[in-house]
Amino acid sequence: MKRKIQNFINNINLLKVRFWIQLTTFILFVYGGYFAIDFGSKLPMFTCPYNTQSAGTCYLLPLQHQLAMPAQILLGGAGIGVLIGLLTFVFWFIFLNKAWCGYACPIGTFQDWLTGLRKTLGIRYSTYTQNQFEKLSKIKYILLAIVILVPLLIGVGAIGNDWSAAFCKICPARMISPMFSGDFSQWVIDFSTTTAIVLTALGMIFSALFLVGSFVKKRFFCFFCPMSALHFIFSKFAIVQLRKDGSKCTKCGDCYSVCDMQIKDIADDVTSTNILRDDCILCLKCVAACPEDDVLHFDILNFKAFSSTKEGFEKRMGMEKPKGAFDE
Repeated sequence: MKRKIQNFINNINLLKVRFWIQLTTFILFVYGGYFAIDFGSKLPMFTCPYNTQSAGTCYLLPLQHQLAMPAQILLGGAGIGVLIGLLTFVFWFIFLNKAWCGYACPIGTFQDWLTGLRKTLGIRYSTYTQNQFEKLSKIKYILLAIVILVPLLIGVGAIGNDWSAAFCKICPARMISPMFSGDFSQWVIDFSTTTAIVLTALGMIFSALFLVGSFVKKRFFCFFCPMSALHFIFSKFAIVQLRKDGSKCTKCGDCYSVCDMQIKDIADDVTSTNILRDDCILCLKCVAACPEDDVLHFDILNFKAFSSTKEGFEKRMGMEKPKGAFDE
């Protein structure tokens, strides 16, 4: 029985399963407020509080407010609150690791839907060169630094309070997430201060780039997402992991060809057991596209919950299809 269950899981149509999980979590987190559902303010994904119907709040907003407290307060008893907030974030995170990005984040799901629209219209997607990939993927850490350093500068009085939650003001989620509830009020420039003008104008520019970029490039914003960078810092502590047995890898490149994030290591690295990288969204398309038994596997507490198999590969793709046919 155990063997049959494992074979059933390994042979599933991952794209279909993922679609329904994404749709369910999108409805839950974007419209949960209508049903008085509240998961708190420490979620490891972009559930934007500017959407008043959101079922929770992205952790980056409360983090910025907490770090902006005066230094003497932050270093005192309030620091315990900051630590508790971080531990709450980690608590949520350890159960899914970066699968929060691939299966639950509303902004990530919306990008996948834009990809589906592009495919329907027959428009070919664009890719980065490896050099571009390596340079652009560092931007997420710059944005994470903004999330952390700007509030600290406010706390020591180096900059004014008009810089409060600076990242949220430039984040595309602030404008895009409320749109799903019919709220377009964030698509304005705040003329209250010079700083507000600059930040909200940048927010509009970045949101426009998000919409255009996500239409022509798979998971465009995820390359720059500071939440993804924060995820990676704690990823080794998660109970779910992406593993690889490089001794069985034939370097066929199927895993790389379906990777929305263009992670070359997934195919080239045959020495690392932990193959999760900072840009990974743990969508598991690489596992589903691998034609070899147990080369790639999704582990829960070191148990192989979903593994690559020849049988699963044949059922999902069909041996007559060209490489990359599993690509969505």
